[in-house]
Amino acid sequence: MTNIRPSSDLRNKYNEISEFCHKYQEPVFITKNGAGDLVVMSHAEYERLSGRQELRRLLDEGLAAVKTGQSRPAEDVFAELERRFQLGGK
Repeated sequence: MTNIRPSSDLRNKYNEISEFCHKYQEPVFITKNGAGDLVVMSHAEYERLSGRQELRRLLDEGLAAVKTGQSRPAEDVFAELERRFQLGGK
């Protein structure tokens, strides 16, 4: 559910906006003079979105490496990680 509020609500109804963001895990769009200005969301929702963005970046990086032949078989990577783990990370 899209929630659009004027900038005065951010000042005058902060607790209400905060509760909405946490309860519904949705952002609140803040307008200034009738135009979009800010998006407010809970810290947890920001972390979730940031994590998704980072995951997409890493997946894109991995796909690009596969396309350019810069990848290794998963078995080799897991074997190397296992060796490093058993050697205390060396």
